[in-house]
Amino acid sequence: MDEPKIKVYGSATEITIAANVEGLRDLAERLMGLADPELRDGYHEHLDGGTDLEEGSVSLILARDEAL
Repeated sequence: MDEPKIKVYGSATEITIAANVEGLRDLAERLMGLADPELRDGYHEHLDGGTDLEEGSVSLILARDEAL
């Protein structure tokens, strides 16, 4: 099994999230976790370049927002 690899980059008008298969599965699991009915509004996860994301990535915040 490969290590999850996720890279986030973009401009002021466009963001790209690129990942290998394991990275896509990791993101899917995180998003499914945010959809858990037991979690409260405002719950979020920070993914940072060099830690959760590939080096050179911009930080990414996945957030649950019930007002949307």
